[in-house]
Amino acid sequence: MKSENKSSNKKKSEVSIKNKPSFNEIETKVLVLETAGYPFNFGLLEGPNLEIADKVLFEQYAIDQWSGTNVKTGSFLFDQKIIPDFAFKIITAYPEDSVIGENTSITIVTPENESQDSVKRVKSNVFFDDIVGQENAKKKSRLIYKYLQDPEKFGNWAPKNVLFYGLPGTGKTMMAKALSNELNINLFLIKATSLIGDHVGDAASKIHELYETASKSAPSLIFIDEIDAIALHRSFQSLRGDVSEIVNSLLTEMDGINPNEGVVTIAATNNPSSIDYAIRSRFEEEIEFKLPNDEERKEIFNLYLDTFPIAYDLDIEKLVKLSKRMSPRDIKEKILKTALHNAIIND
Repeated sequence: MKSENKSSNKKKSEVSIKNKPSFNEIETKVLVLETAGYPFNFGLLEGPNLEIADKVLFEQYAIDQWSGTNVKTGSFLFDQKIIPDFAFKIITAYPEDSVIGENTSITIVTPENESQDSVKRVKSNVFFDDIVGQENAKKKSRLIYKYLQDPEKFGNWAPKNVLFYGLPGTGKTMMAKALSNELNINLFLIKATSLIGDHVGDAASKIHELYETASKSAPSLIFIDEIDAIALHRSFQSLRGDVSEIVNSLLTEMDGINPNEGVVTIAATNNPSSIDYAIRSRFEEEIEFKLPNDEERKEIFNLYLDTFPIAYDLDIEKLVKLSKRMSPRDIKEKILKTALHNAIIND
């Protein structure tokens, strides 16, 4: 057995299959894995584009295969069944240096690489009914919905460019996802800063490619997040030639020099006053996203707590008062996640 202890992570995963945590070992509660392909193949093999369709089934598959395996953040687990030697990097192991057991919660994520592809075609399970409050924003967003249902009907009166504005975490991205799902159309989600290229002409090429792709799959939505990061006031653009190039390329597309029928551009910002007038004037509609009121925050707490992974004893009314001027994202990240993590740590 001593020789087994000196073997690689790969060998450990092989010999530990079907073992269970012994009496003095700590069972892993939470394990987050990231697909890593073949990290030791020296470039000879290309890892498959792995997509997990049934996450519950994968969790059981992982427990069956790696039960009894000691896990630490940063190490690897290797598949020995369906895709031999395919690696999964451990992003989070809680507690650290623990052992996978039958009660371990296992989640798999796909590594993000924005430099490889700045445009993300997004699919989600968000619909209008999932958005608490924002009734005025929902009402105004129906204009986009109606247009994309029948683009030809609107002709030259189409709402092609719309600005979502409001504090961070108030649901701007969520609304765009809901629109695409209600219509069952493509949503292209892009961070504005990812449009900045390394060389002159890169930005223009990226923007043209983005709109060309969206146009080919019309009806579709383009959602440009944090547009104020690039479409800043003209007095600052002279300091950044690449930003000026982006603004001019965006104006070309938003003005409809290329038809792009059935494509709506939604830009999001936390600070609309910082956007250059030439860009802002192209938006036919500006839709505000507000912080939730007391009743809406109460509904948000109840909505999130319905999916809370542990038993809880929380005073909702007290939490509603404490969360005044908090966005839905703040409620989840700063209050409920903190409460969950403390409960796990103190368990």
